[in-house]
Amino acid sequence: MTEPLRIVFAGTPEFAAEHLKALLASAHNVVAVYSQPDRPAGRGQKLMQSPVKQLAVEHGIEVLQPPTLRTAEAQAELAALKPDLLVVVAYGLILPQAVLDIPRLGCINSHASLLPRWRGAAPIQRAVQAGDSHSGVTVMHMEAGLDTGPMLLKVSTPISAEDTGGSLHDRLAELGPPAVLQAIEGLARGELPSEVQDDSLATYAHKLNKDEARVDWTRPADELERLIRAFTPWPTGHSLLDGQPLKILAAHLAEGQGTPGSIIAASKEGLLVACGSGALCLTRLQLPGGKPLGFADLFNSRREQFAIGTVLGQAS
Repeated sequence: MTEPLRIVFAGTPEFAAEHLKALLASAHNVVAVYSQPDRPAGRGQKLMQSPVKQLAVEHGIEVLQPPTLRTAEAQAELAALKPDLLVVVAYGLILPQAVLDIPRLGCINSHASLLPRWRGAAPIQRAVQAGDSHSGVTVMHMEAGLDTGPMLLKVSTPISAEDTGGSLHDRLAELGPPAVLQAIEGLARGELPSEVQDDSLATYAHKLNKDEARVDWTRPADELERLIRAFTPWPTGHSLLDGQPLKILAAHLAEGQGTPGSIIAASKEGLLVACGSGALCLTRLQLPGGKPLGFADLFNSRREQFAIGTVLGQAS
């Protein structure tokens, strides 16, 4: 083990908090934490601390939340911490070169994809949506470009036919922290070679939004099945039933054909809906004001709403 390093951590969501937990449990000294400013959330729109900030506060670590790191003041604040290393995980702010130059060993990032595939904001969900066979975590040395830096370490995991955005997220959140600790050890010893990314293989993982989670029933069933899995638990595949919002939380491919969006059959096994090609059997749904339920429960209580021939996706 090398001498403990002075580490500044920058991250915001739960995925980042798992990495911070590992650093706090290590021999290294986390001297400060950066996280996005508190945001209004929930029905009351109360200001909410990020998971990373909550964890840092619990451990009595200073939390800094500048809206940008591009100002001389913010950069001087970071420099005053005299970090050996800045560890960045899903922070959400672009780091200018002046910031990357501050730590003695530079800045490293844990990114939830097998770079250079899926650079950008939503790599986990895009990998599921695209039908990739594998995902993973890449630890890289950061540079000014978006997820373009030289790669230090990769860990990989298969994506199963049952994986959702949520399940893959949780698995990568377990794989990432040990990889970061291993990379830190190698960097501190000066024994960790890097590999330049092949930009010709790069793909971009656009930020998620609720609009793209609307199920377009004219699309092929296999494409929609991946979309529903990728966007569970957020932003959640959705359509309309009798003009009212219908969230689709689980579905599988099935045999059937008909007008796209039309209900072909309904039973305790699921709701069979025609797509542009093939069909989907919807097995877990959420109606307005209700809880997520298996379709068997909905079929027992609201059978009349799921009449054969009803077309999903139509405004009333």
